[in-house]
Amino acid sequence: MRTVWLNGEWLPEAEARISIFDRGLLFSQSVYEVAPVIGGRLPTWPRNAARLANSLRMAAIRDHTDWAPLLAELICRNGLSEGLVYIQVTAGNSGDRAFLTSEPLPATRIAFTQAMALIDDPRAVRGLRVILRPDMRWHLRTAKTTQLLYAVLMKQEARAAGVDDVLLLENGHITEGSSMNAHIIDARGVLVSHPVDHGVLPGTTRIPLLEIAAELGLAVEERPVTPEELLQAREALVSAAGMLILPVVEVDGHAIGSGSPGPITAAIRAAHIARLRAE
Repeated sequence: MRTVWLNGEWLPEAEARISIFDRGLLFSQSVYEVAPVIGGRLPTWPRNAARLANSLRMAAIRDHTDWAPLLAELICRNGLSEGLVYIQVTAGNSGDRAFLTSEPLPATRIAFTQAMALIDDPRAVRGLRVILRPDMRWHLRTAKTTQLLYAVLMKQEARAAGVDDVLLLENGHITEGSSMNAHIIDARGVLVSHPVDHGVLPGTTRIPLLEIAAELGLAVEERPVTPEELLQAREALVSAAGMLILPVVEVDGHAIGSGSPGPITAAIRAAHIARLRAE
């Protein structure tokens, strides 16, 4: 049984409880972070910490937890070598349901681990099959909040369609996936990625992906991509903490490139894994 951390206490996962009046539960006034664990360490934590601070500010939640040593102990207590750590911070428990509170409440703080294979992920070999669907999320997307209803519905729709996931469309352009940033290697060999604005989450894996692409000699453009460009791309790829970097080989039943994972995506993924192991 996992040990989890809740508001300063180390607990068996079955004993962790929060109030039914917690503002994260009632109003989704709640933010979260997911960070990869490689070799028992958190190589991306500085980027995660910066994004968490931004999410807390945007969601009007006060939290001054020193997360780094806490997460190191959490990983140690659970003997986690590879997988994820999950953090959630809510606006706290007001004792009843009310949209407004007279003063900021003590935050509810949660952390737990998830063991999974990030490096030897079979999806890196077979590639992802996805479908396109309209992006109907709210527009405050740069905060990593727990308002994930639409993402859940789209993942369910992808499963019902017999594919791996969904890429989202807004105003004729692809924003991102249901829980990952999306990119292409276009017909010119240029890596194209949606700029970080209100339309997409500033993914912590997206940052090294763009750096690695440049190191490999690829030109990089940050701009929206149309479905037509996606279908004509040499390669397509997605990035997130829980999948690192994975190839997309099919969209709406149409093969991308050769229909198999491409060499550029494989090279970027391999370089990213090497970075994670070295950091």
